[in-house]
Amino acid sequence: MKIKTPKTDSTLKIYLEEKRTLVEKNLLRLLGPSGEYPLTLYQSMHYSLFAGGKRIRPILAIAASEAVGGMTEAVIPVAIAVEMIHTYSLIHDDLPAMDNDDIRRGKPANHRAFGEATAILAGDALLTTAFTLLADQSLWDNIPSDRVLQIIHEVGLGAGPCGMVGGQQLDLESEGKRISINAIEQMHIKKTGALIRASIRSGGIAGGATETQLLALTDYSERIGLAFQIADDILDVEGSVEETGKSTGKDVSQNKNTYPALIGLGESKLLEKRLVNEAIEAIEEFDEKADSLRRIAEYVVERTR
Repeated sequence: MKIKTPKTDSTLKIYLEEKRTLVEKNLLRLLGPSGEYPLTLYQSMHYSLFAGGKRIRPILAIAASEAVGGMTEAVIPVAIAVEMIHTYSLIHDDLPAMDNDDIRRGKPANHRAFGEATAILAGDALLTTAFTLLADQSLWDNIPSDRVLQIIHEVGLGAGPCGMVGGQQLDLESEGKRISINAIEQMHIKKTGALIRASIRSGGIAGGATETQLLALTDYSERIGLAFQIADDILDVEGSVEETGKSTGKDVSQNKNTYPALIGLGESKLLEKRLVNEAIEAIEEFDEKADSLRRIAEYVVERTR
């Protein structure tokens, strides 16, 4: 069955806004108010968690669940957990010992607003809270415990040394060196793609995906994850602080390994488009319930932040 992806920007815009609102409502509900004790820690967590952003990872989890016939509310724990993990990674990425960025989403980075020590603790707190929520069976809507355990495993793989953290280490070790295109692909697959893969696979598992559906979602997620990072590399070259909400041009000034640096801007754009087309082809056997995933695939390389 081949479903043609509707070219309806307004439909996607409405979908993204509805899901973003749902995610943020539940983020606030499950994290609690910023006035919790210790006050400074919770203020720091809230500062970064509610600083903006389009909530792509949790929305991908929701869209994956919907694509296999799952209910939106059933996947909320996954959506909230992956957004907390993503936010913690941004807080730590901005630290002087890492990327040393002063701006995030148009505001002072967390360590500039609260100090390095509190920023580190806020990141740690978001990461551990994410897994606390995933392990809380009362939050899952009729999802069997063995499926919940599988989801926790997926998210752990995507966030840890086999995924995002491992990719960050590879990025640090490659600074000042020129690495191969295969090496940069592996770095990006871990650093950015792994959590996106975990979001989509976990959403599919929560929604009751069959093995065949889960394999298709995996293919989709791996291509989207790499396309997402290539788009970020391109934004660092072509974007502005106003568009991206963070410092731009740093990849070039720091001689970092990026796709534009290795294969050029034009080839990078062609590659990201090819990956998007392959992602859409990976789920061509899905019916119209997967249209949101199809639209998001194209949106990933068109976004600004």
